[in-house]
Amino acid sequence: MRTLVDIPEPQIKDLMAICKSEKVSRAEAIRQAIAFYIEKKKPETTDAFGLWKHRNADGLAYQEQARSEW
Repeated sequence: MRTLVDIPEPQIKDLMAICKSEKVSRAEAIRQAIAFYIEKKKPETTDAFGLWKHRNADGLAYQEQARSEW
């Protein structure tokens, strides 16, 4: 799919320098940049049990703490 994007001149100059040093086309460099951006920004998919895996709290303690704020 073709997409029209306005890119400031300083960014085009930097992009062209990267393309020249890596010997890739500008289109390929932009595709790689978009793929990198999507990979970094893509929301993680977790199941219900996975939601708590990064919390260092007991579920009941968290519930009591949250309710105490009411």
